[in-house]
Amino acid sequence: MGRHGWNSGARRWRLTALLGVGAAALALIVTLVSTLSGAGADTAGTTRDGDKVHGTPATPAGTTGPSVGWGFTHTRYSADEGSATATGRVEDRLSRDAGMPQDQAIMGWGADNPEPVKGRYDFGALDRRVDFMRRTGATPVITLCCSPDWMKGGRAGVDNTDWSQAALETAPTPDHYQDYADLAATVARRYPDVRHFIVWNEFKGFWNNAKDRWDYEGYTELYNLVYKALKAVDKDIMVGGPYLVMDSFDPRQTENASATLKGDWGVMDQRVVDAFDYWNTHKAGADFVVVDGSSYTNDDDVLPDEFAATEKLTYVSEWVRGRTHDLPLWWAEYYVEPADGQDRRDGWTEEHRVAVQATGMIALVRGGADSGFYWNPEDGKGGDCAGCLWSTTDSGDGGRALPMYDLVSRFGKAFPPGTKYETVSVARDDVPNVRVLASDRTVLVVNTLGRAISAQVDGKRFDMKAYEVKWLTR
Repeated sequence: MGRHGWNSGARRWRLTALLGVGAAALALIVTLVSTLSGAGADTAGTTRDGDKVHGTPATPAGTTGPSVGWGFTHTRYSADEGSATATGRVEDRLSRDAGMPQDQAIMGWGADNPEPVKGRYDFGALDRRVDFMRRTGATPVITLCCSPDWMKGGRAGVDNTDWSQAALETAPTPDHYQDYADLAATVARRYPDVRHFIVWNEFKGFWNNAKDRWDYEGYTELYNLVYKALKAVDKDIMVGGPYLVMDSFDPRQTENASATLKGDWGVMDQRVVDAFDYWNTHKAGADFVVVDGSSYTNDDDVLPDEFAATEKLTYVSEWVRGRTHDLPLWWAEYYVEPADGQDRRDGWTEEHRVAVQATGMIALVRGGADSGFYWNPEDGKGGDCAGCLWSTTDSGDGGRALPMYDLVSRFGKAFPPGTKYETVSVARDDVPNVRVLASDRTVLVVNTLGRAISAQVDGKRFDMKAYEVKWLTR
């Protein structure tokens, strides 16, 4: 996670150098400086009025609060593009579940470079995503990541954006932290109906190689500037961070391992703990706190099994809430299925996947989380879409809700922020085999076994298929 810096290769020019050589060197320096500052860079298709309100902002329902509930994050592929029939199918379904939070980054994951040259903006792709959220009645959330190339040592210009993963995951250099805060304020003015902002993503680019730890000082400096810039636009805007990955190791590991934060699921990375504590102590303010992570270890081990491993999500949530004096807790991403070498999670059946996901969401709630975002609703063109919310929208037959959508949408409606949870009876022989979450109206029951069972929960006896997720009305 190194930062891409620009090295001018400055040399000491002797006074006795030939005038022609000196002139050539001066011309080269002028060219480089002009490129980095944006002078003469391609601005085709950009505008200066980035902060002009886009479209027709949705009218927020009621007073803005710090919690938004359970929804999803748009990534590279989503239903704002594709067959009109398929995208319309998704829009109709989401509109029926109006209020479900949807999150979008300002650059990457479906959005173009928003400011390819300083003071010149291109919000076309982001506008399209915001319009989609508005049409579907979403509670919109924007993640302020990532940054234009000229803020991180790259070249300014419409055609100079480096979309490689290494470049995208490079943070702004400290001399451009204020520029990034200014961009955040521009985004807030452009979309006044977006009331919730997450600052950055997973500390991308904030790794200190020399110290083998996170550059939490740098991130916190950036966070504080962005926080102040957003509050200057509107004091009622809700801002949160630090969006750290809550990494854990095998419980036997000692290097960089926490001496106290551990369980059957593993042991926390002390470097993450240190980074979180620094931000929490030195932040300018926060309306909610954001983390992400997985139930499995850095080595992709689910300990002691995939269902029991979700206890980590409860443990970490409780720890974060205690550290922040019960600030509302969001999980920007949460994973329960280890990925393969290509970051694919398709090794389980969909029934198995949904059951473990439901168990993970129950674990988050038990730890005190009240908002969370399912990552990546749609995959690339054609083929299967393991774990997606809907089938791909590239053809007229696409855009159909998949089992994971039913779980995420029903969970959000049944257990919104502020829900009062209740304890219900579970038959003694069923306790090891089911996971249960209940309110005064709804009971969610998950069979954690790969075989059918007969369960008794809340005084009701019923059959459950292997890995079945069942909803009961009270």
